[in-house]
Amino acid sequence: MRTVQPIRDVAMIAAMKEILMEQHYRNYFLFVLGINTGLRISDLLALKVADVTEGSHIIITEQKTGKLKRFKINRELQQHISEFTVTRSNNDYLFKSRRGSQNIKRVQAWKILNTAAQEVGLTEIGTHTLRKTFGYHFYQKYKDIAVLQEIFNHSSPAVTMRYIGINQDIMDEAIDGFSL
Repeated sequence: MRTVQPIRDVAMIAAMKEILMEQHYRNYFLFVLGINTGLRISDLLALKVADVTEGSHIIITEQKTGKLKRFKINRELQQHISEFTVTRSNNDYLFKSRRGSQNIKRVQAWKILNTAAQEVGLTEIGTHTLRKTFGYHFYQKYKDIAVLQEIFNHSSPAVTMRYIGINQDIMDEAIDGFSL
């Protein structure tokens, strides 16, 4: 399994959104929900319509950790959710397969994201890119690693910094300025 990176450039995020919207609105919404919540792909794909439409928070038990996760749905995300779920029933999977009533699987989500990434020229992209992108931009805006650590349920700030690629940025910048 290779390491993936966050999408650091907001212009690339916009380009990804455009490509994914051309593919299918479901694909666009998967990307938007992922980069705005920081949920793991396994938790995103397991969501049902009722999980995001009944209340002001997404409340789930994380599949990986078994811990309860409560995430606020901001106004902009509520608008996206309303548009995406308008014709869906509460028991439907949010990211339903086009074939049948089951949800798309992790491999399909990876294919969706990788196809769009290739079109815009991004590499080192995978399903964790959504979560890492959320974390990277959250950190850039608020510089609050403690809150981000709590959101991600990480054991330490160092784990969170490494996970979102900040440590790599710091090392890259230091090496750029170093010469003997």
